[in-house]
Amino acid sequence: MSEPTARLALATCAELPDLDADDHPLRAALADRGVPTDAVVWDDPTVDWGAYPHVLIRSTWDYSDRPAQFADWTRRVERTSTLLNPADVVTWNIDKTYLRDLEQRGIPIVPTIWLDPERQMNARAIHTRFPAFGDFVIKPTVSAGSRDTGRYDAGETPSRSLAITHAKNLLAVGRHVMLQRYLTRVDTEGETALVYVDGEFSHSVRKAPQLEGPYRAADAEGVLHRDEAMTARDATDVERALADRVVATLAEVFPDRAPLLYTRVDLIPDDEGNPVVLEVELTEPSLFLAHADGAAERFADAVAARL
Repeated sequence: MSEPTARLALATCAELPDLDADDHPLRAALADRGVPTDAVVWDDPTVDWGAYPHVLIRSTWDYSDRPAQFADWTRRVERTSTLLNPADVVTWNIDKTYLRDLEQRGIPIVPTIWLDPERQMNARAIHTRFPAFGDFVIKPTVSAGSRDTGRYDAGETPSRSLAITHAKNLLAVGRHVMLQRYLTRVDTEGETALVYVDGEFSHSVRKAPQLEGPYRAADAEGVLHRDEAMTARDATDVERALADRVVATLAEVFPDRAPLLYTRVDLIPDDEGNPVVLEVELTEPSLFLAHADGAAERFADAVAARL
């Protein structure tokens, strides 16, 4: 790799050497503020990360295939540079078992059953964890962009059989598994993603529902993440209140790190229409900067202030 030309590295993956399109407005806004950037592939062995005083994680979307390597990389970078968000925050956020920590602190999450590979569960044991009716979702606790995720119908025997196979295959290779009832209001209302910058609300968007059927390996081959249909959306007062609680709770979990540079809180409605947390993205989330006026500029101001 050639010598760095900027003091800020935007970490990406080999499949997106010029970053995802979502980050292009940010790069332009940073340039307008006199902050040139280099897009740098996180696992490129030729990169001297110490040459960059600051490293901002962006489209490193292949990390879920090698989470331990990625976590090691964050710690290695942090020995010589300031990593945004910090390595301990990222390591906590890589595995979705962080949702258990939030739930224990009073944050409502999508009801989840956790399957541990160390228990060596057989097909019958897995089957008994499924809901009696309705759709449900199976996914590994380490994944990105809805990869390795499937939706199943509890009322159909073939679908339940596919779900057992999906869960067994994940558990067999040592992956922890989440089993969640599919909350059907998402089909009509979608998800609401709320973006916070330096702990302050920036903007929100609607994500159309993505899961339509069982997981199929062929569909996932060579795909970093599923395409997302995004539109601008004003979060409701109730959604804002819950997302604000999440951000405040993160400050309790990481008191020495608050406020985090970026946080994305993904909410969906439960059966009564109340928002619950689907995910909290602190690692490499799309921030949907093009979907809100001034969002790229707000984020660029926050980044520049930390350099």
